Amino acid sequence: MLKEAIYHRPKDNYAYVCTNGELHIQIRTQKGDIKKVSLIHGDPYNWVDGKWITAEASMKKSGSDQLFDYWFISLKPPFKRLRYGFILDDGAESAVYTEKGYYTEAPVDDTAYYFCFPFMNDADIFRAPDWVKNTVWYQIFPERFANGNKDNDPDGALPWGSEEPAPNNFFGGDMEGVIDHIDYLKELGISGIYFTPIFKAYSNHKYDTIDYMEIDPQFGSKETLKKLIEVCHQNGIKVMLDAVFNHSGFYFPQFQDVLKNGEKSVYKNWFHIHEFPLVTEPRPNYDTFAFTPFMPKLNTENPDVREYLLEVGRYWVREFNIDGWRLDVANEVDHAFWRDFRKEVKAIKPDLYILGEIWHDSMPWLRGDQFDAVMNYPFTTNIINLFAKRTIGVKEFIENMSHVIHMYPKTINEVAFNLVGSHDTPRILTLCGEDIERLKQIYSLLLTFGGTPCIYYGDEIGMTGSQDPGCRKCMEWDKEKQNLELFHHVQTLICLRKEHPLLANEGEFSFVSPAEEESCLAYTKTNGEKTILVILNTTEEQAVYTLPDGLCKTNAKNLWNNEELEWENEQKLKINENGTAIIEFS
Repeated sequence: MLKEAIYHRPKDNYAYVCTNGELHIQIRTQKGDIKKVSLIHGDPYNWVDGKWITAEASMKKSGSDQLFDYWFISLKPPFKRLRYGFILDDGAESAVYTEKGYYTEAPVDDTAYYFCFPFMNDADIFRAPDWVKNTVWYQIFPERFANGNKDNDPDGALPWGSEEPAPNNFFGGDMEGVIDHIDYLKELGISGIYFTPIFKAYSNHKYDTIDYMEIDPQFGSKETLKKLIEVCHQNGIKVMLDAVFNHSGFYFPQFQDVLKNGEKSVYKNWFHIHEFPLVTEPRPNYDTFAFTPFMPKLNTENPDVREYLLEVGRYWVREFNIDGWRLDVANEVDHAFWRDFRKEVKAIKPDLYILGEIWHDSMPWLRGDQFDAVMNYPFTTNIINLFAKRTIGVKEFIENMSHVIHMYPKTINEVAFNLVGSHDTPRILTLCGEDIERLKQIYSLLLTFGGTPCIYYGDEIGMTGSQDPGCRKCMEWDKEKQNLELFHHVQTLICLRKEHPLLANEGEFSFVSPAEEESCLAYTKTNGEKTILVILNTTEEQAVYTLPDGLCKTNAKNLWNNEELEWENEQKLKINENGTAIIEFS
């Protein structure tokens, strides 16, 4: 028994409370080392004749990554408190693992040996808006989605799509253009729009804010935004805006005042300035985003800055009834600010969705006091490596994705913002070598997985593009140039996700472990009454897939298309090259 690999802490993803009163407990062991894990548990105040009264319950292996196995159990302590430990068996020896170490037998003379969950306080439970679990997002880069009003085009705006996107060109996309195409989004099945910044800024991407309280004139007016949100809500579509609080733009008036007045500026402490006068070359002598002199970092520990930005957060929720805030470069802003931000905006709209842009392990921001979710880029990386770049196989994909899943509590995974492309990445079809079949499989996975999936505008019709700015082309509205087969593929998957909650966040998710060289990726979703099996053949050759135990041909229903499934026998199913099967068993 490799005890050095065994890990548990009574917090975060290892012990947490759900809104239904369940306490979820997880423990990590070396991969393949432990054969059985049981939880020994009891109420800390339940004693008889000087002995602590305990019970035992078997834990289930919930998944494995490249190094570790993960074991899981859910229980409801009757008095909302628990002391517990683990009985570990590797087939040769057994050990009791507690907070104080290892024992050959479970101590019952004192509960202080054991891990402690003192009380399941309601205020400490992670809560994200329920509506997010059933939302399919669509990310819009406003300057490039549609031009609905040429009167507000910026100077020098180019004819729509007449040139390749560049850091400094404009095509006149605006909010009226989005309003004009709500029917398109509704037809696709979208139920949420995430807009990159719409506030007054110098650039075409608007991440260099000039005025946080004004809409950029090229996008329209505040009245236009109100109309857009009203139209979206009438069509069952939520609206999430992008807040850039880590840094301002170079032409932010407060920063311009510091440039002009130096140490005499009343705003000098709004920024992280090393020395005066300010210089931009060869490297700025003030903190910025990524050494970019045109994006000076805001000092969110300054009380005036905090109040200014908190009012920005409150204002657009209070006055425009937005449904979410996406927070740019969220990991570089202090935690105390985000705790205040959550309190302030949730006080106005409790079911507001707060999404942080963080590309790495984000548990410190997901403890219920800051964000509801983060952009799930580790999820993105694994999908790209398997389907697009083909640098890993199915077995490694499952191990990698199992690691991502076990990084967070289930309650967080249900609202994770799962994406395969954005304004910061190359277009997903480009990464697939423009192979539409690979992209179809990516969408098959994205839209039958948990979390809350997001489609980057134009990806659903086969748009291509390299890294920024290439990924920011004008939306293609000429149907002759759209891949309508791909559109229908995505549309069908979204429809299935809505019709079958098991394809979203209902039930228990489990990968089906593949053989070492197996070409098919498979996973199940089950609620005890029904099981849905998703199979993806990741190769260009037909595969024969053997159903997991308990599933067979006689109770199988094809959800994916109207074609008959092709069976080799009761347990073996033929899957076409780059094919998908979505099967319900009852």
